[in-house]
Amino acid sequence: MRLYPMQRTAAVVVIALAGIVALVAARTAGSGAPAFDVLVINARLLDGSGNPWLREDLGIRGDRIVARGRLAGAAATRLINATDLVVAPGFIDVHSHAVGALRRAELRDAGALLAQGVTTIIGNPDGGGPVDLAAQRKGLEADGIGVNVGLLIGHGSVRGAVLGNAIREPDAAELVLMEGLVRQAVADGALGLSSGLFYEPGRNAKLEEVIALAKVAGGVYTSHIRDEGNYATGVVASVREVIRVAEEAGVRGVVTHVKALGPDSWGLSKTIVADIEAARARGVEVFADQYPYEASSTSLGAAVLPGPSGPEAIRPRLAEPPSADQLLKEVTENIRRRGGPASIVIASGRGAPGLAGRSLQQIAEARGVSPAQAAVDILLGGGASIVSFNMSEDDIRLLMRQPWTMASSDGELSLPGPSRPHPRGHGALARKLAVYVRERQVQTLEEAVRVMTAMPARVFGLTDRGDLRVGALADVVIFDPATIQDRATYEDPFALATGVRWVLVNGTVAIDNGAPTRALAGRVLMRQ
Repeated sequence: MRLYPMQRTAAVVVIALAGIVALVAARTAGSGAPAFDVLVINARLLDGSGNPWLREDLGIRGDRIVARGRLAGAAATRLINATDLVVAPGFIDVHSHAVGALRRAELRDAGALLAQGVTTIIGNPDGGGPVDLAAQRKGLEADGIGVNVGLLIGHGSVRGAVLGNAIREPDAAELVLMEGLVRQAVADGALGLSSGLFYEPGRNAKLEEVIALAKVAGGVYTSHIRDEGNYATGVVASVREVIRVAEEAGVRGVVTHVKALGPDSWGLSKTIVADIEAARARGVEVFADQYPYEASSTSLGAAVLPGPSGPEAIRPRLAEPPSADQLLKEVTENIRRRGGPASIVIASGRGAPGLAGRSLQQIAEARGVSPAQAAVDILLGGGASIVSFNMSEDDIRLLMRQPWTMASSDGELSLPGPSRPHPRGHGALARKLAVYVRERQVQTLEEAVRVMTAMPARVFGLTDRGDLRVGALADVVIFDPATIQDRATYEDPFALATGVRWVLVNGTVAIDNGAPTRALAGRVLMRQ
């Protein structure tokens, strides 16, 4: 690669500064004063670039990495001997629903995330979250948080604030109001715009509206696409919408929790890959993220009756036999498309008390009704969240192997209780390393670390994180690749991952030889 004069000068300055930092550290060590607050020695260092590991030590002072190389013998306040363990940048979960839970005293230390090696999450996905990001930031910072948080501004929230659930386009004045809300969110640190075009009220928007708001937001556009299966607009058409937004708005597009949902769609991962590759070949910045499970999770209403699915919307349709029959036919077909009633399992919900862990098939048989009727009865009772087993392992593997697919959880933080949420919130990133790297060998360790660190940091503009270079913020995970393991299951979704030995968040030790310190060293990240 050719370097122009200014680039050569910058490169020389960076190299010189790194050398000076190491020299000063060595001299400080020789004087007897601690050179480092934390010194990690004997590590297999994976820097996030995708390159093979190097045997190097890592010196940290304050919240920054200040030295790399052979540093054994230097004085340090805290010495961590990482012999034969992997030292990597802290993992970044680019699609997380854990932000709200970080406001709770018993969850703000983010122990379930740190146990997976996660040091940064991106919140407000799927078009949701508050419109006032300044207030959200203030609330998170008030009592401290255990991990770093980057925030998106949700298209659905913005649309709802201006139009409610109206099924129409905004007029010119309303669009100006929506653009103003997005512009203020960017000023308050938003990394970009998220959309949930599968959900109300986002599904009521035409793509031109989304493009206009993505232009204002800049940065990144992430989308829970309109349709992840082969029905309605279809997964292929929906992925092409993300490509169009990225291309016309000039932003980085992310097909979030990418999948081909339901048996009718299995195999369409090949078309998804071909379309994204073609877009990237012509210069469009398109990416995806993925969680490593065969089951998804959403609300029962969104799964079996896209569109308004609350009691107030269903009851009028049940009043007359023709419309009631049509409603049950729609629900029956959507259950089939998700793999049938045995594949849909209740997680929690007001409409399904005491039914967590039971499938729609089991509930229908116990009540002596059809699965569609059982689903409608649950919706009339207030709805429920579900775990839905609907993905093909071949599609999971193909999408995971793509160099533009980042890691994510789509998970929440919660305490053990009667509910049975998806285990991804407590296990997704550890599972990627345990199952898809070590056991199934779908990815190399180097590549898996890259898509959990350096790549998401670059995509979301987190310029001081995601690698282990001198000068970067010291988000660091130290783990044993032979023993790292997700332990959360569909039956016990709250079990913590194991195999992560140390985690540092902004230079502060958050997990110490496997034990949480409950440090609250996380920060709410501003757009850079």
